[in-house]
Amino acid sequence: MSTAVADFKPTEKLLKTRNIGISAHIDSGKTTLTERILFYTNRIHAIHEVRGKDGVGAKMDSMELERERGITIQSAATYCQWKGHTINIIDTPGHVDFTVEVERSLRVLDSAILVLCGVSGVQSQSITVDRQMRRYNVPRVAFINKLDRTGANPFRVIDQLREKLKHNAVPVQIPIGLEGDLVGIVDLVTMKAVYFEGKDGMEITEKEIPAELQELAQKKREELLDAASMFSDELTEAMLEGEPTVEQIKTAIRNGAISLKLTPVFMGSAFKNKGVQKLLDGVLDYLASPVDVVNSALDVKNESEKVVLPSDKDKPLVCLAFKLEDGRYGQLTYVRVYQGKIQKGMTIYNMSNNKKHNVGRLCRMHSDEMEDIDYAEAGDIIALFGIDCASGDTFTDGKMNVSMESMFVPAPVISLTIEAKESKHLNNLAKALNRFTKEDPTFQTHVDQESGQTIIKGMGELHLEVYIERMKREYGVELITGAPQVAYRETITSRADFDYTHKKQTGGQGQFGRVAGFIEPIPLEEDKNYEFVNSVVGGAIPREFISSVDKGFRSCLDRGSMIGFPIIGVKLTINDGSYHDVDSSDMAFQIAGRYAFRQGFSKANPQILEPIMRVEVDGPAEFQGPILASLNQRRGMILNTTEQDGYCKVEAEVPLSDMFGYSTVIRSSTQGKAEFSMEFSRYAPVPRNVAEELQKKYKPNSKDED
Repeated sequence: MSTAVADFKPTEKLLKTRNIGISAHIDSGKTTLTERILFYTNRIHAIHEVRGKDGVGAKMDSMELERERGITIQSAATYCQWKGHTINIIDTPGHVDFTVEVERSLRVLDSAILVLCGVSGVQSQSITVDRQMRRYNVPRVAFINKLDRTGANPFRVIDQLREKLKHNAVPVQIPIGLEGDLVGIVDLVTMKAVYFEGKDGMEITEKEIPAELQELAQKKREELLDAASMFSDELTEAMLEGEPTVEQIKTAIRNGAISLKLTPVFMGSAFKNKGVQKLLDGVLDYLASPVDVVNSALDVKNESEKVVLPSDKDKPLVCLAFKLEDGRYGQLTYVRVYQGKIQKGMTIYNMSNNKKHNVGRLCRMHSDEMEDIDYAEAGDIIALFGIDCASGDTFTDGKMNVSMESMFVPAPVISLTIEAKESKHLNNLAKALNRFTKEDPTFQTHVDQESGQTIIKGMGELHLEVYIERMKREYGVELITGAPQVAYRETITSRADFDYTHKKQTGGQGQFGRVAGFIEPIPLEEDKNYEFVNSVVGGAIPREFISSVDKGFRSCLDRGSMIGFPIIGVKLTINDGSYHDVDSSDMAFQIAGRYAFRQGFSKANPQILEPIMRVEVDGPAEFQGPILASLNQRRGMILNTTEQDGYCKVEAEVPLSDMFGYSTVIRSSTQGKAEFSMEFSRYAPVPRNVAEELQKKYKPNSKDED
């Protein structure tokens, strides 16, 4: 156990707290699993299904849209008690369009459950979620769900975990029966067969392992002990001397899981109420408490200096706002407390703008329900009312001047033009856009300077569709939408020199500035938009005007000259110039920088880039031909096709501009039996004919910016 500060003695409450997220590919059963967890921990008293066929819907899908569509759109927080431990849970969306919900949740969680479908295994979004978990160093256990379905094979899924995600995945259970015959699991740690019987699988009985599974259980247990012994000398010694104890095995597995070097794999079927209680035991046994994770903040005065935050309630308060919602009583701010204590009536300070706020109301969230509390301590996840802030803001009690690193926010890849059908709705539209852009950093809006149109940007068609529907339902705004627009980019492919002199004499003081140097491309894989290098020697450009040149260069990045989209991947080096004692000024060098940039850009073989999406289509093998044809027609590059148990999976890279309306096409060509998911992969050059077409469209609309 790694405590951040040697003399800090964690309380029993902290040691018995787990902050976990439930993440997976869309339709792997995350919300169904959370519903069962809440039922078994007595937080709800009846199980409801995700699509809300009974008119109620799953507890964690509190939004009407979520219940209608049967998908999770917003992450939802809750908490429950299991065997004397407090578990704070965040159920996250599986659809890639709502990926920021997963990012913001994993940023503040100590551990996670990676849910995988027993039939489909590791899918495209499983890979994304795993990458997000690695970004925030989140320990996880895997739960192979849906083992009651035809074609379920947990050992194939474990192989995929190892091959595709590079996990050291080790089963801690094996199933008793599969598909329609699934009745329970064998616990490889205690070597007992566990059955889930009675109404809703409430009765757990332990028996001897069935004879036909003895050999497999023994073999898998040896694999488990071999893997776990790498993380405990005590277990290794016990194995050499004889039979290790259950406690020794659990400690070793826990060490491996918390160090991110071992992934314990659990099995079951949430829908059929099999295996969920043992997964909860696994959360307590193998996942991190707030004490096991090292959290740090940056010193505001010296940003390179990290300050370790022990989960100590007696230290000064530090907490992070990670999610905002517009509730019935004003803004609801979800907060993770990392250090210290927050209570009603105290004054807290927002480190991003030094504003102070009084804490009026504190509550614990249970999906859309709230439970008022008087205080919260390090390790807790709670919500505050009526505090105006942004997602990612750090709050302290004023005794520490630190700021926590915010989460990673992916850039939007699709945009739409919108306008209200009736002018009387303009006020409500402005309110809706203001609220949604504040709540969701991947949903962005701006007014196009040339056309005056309002443009919304997001992560995909579904993302924007959901917000348009929410504006209609929650604000009564009917919208007219334009055709979706792809977020193209412009870049250069070769090095070019520039040398520009800006000279203007208008009576009185003139303007003078000369800037010379070269522009060159930054490789796309470096994922860097702009770099500025000052190689001027001998004071050819005075030091105070160097930043003016940089400002001039930067002002050109927002709008390229080819099709008016942002410019990425350019490195500008200035190595010469000249100035005038009287006529040179900040503005003169900004203008010189701007024209020098344009001069160099036009000579450096500029190129248009388009977003390429990684697309995964799953469907019956009989439709493999139509699936491949539908992707080839869209300039798709097939990366991989696999076929198993009558199902095929096709992975491809396809330009986003060709993916609009694909869901209708794939449904009609496969009788509605295939489904697809896509996520942003990278930017790549557009073919020449497409580039020419885009430039033709742009030229008549563009105005001379000079």
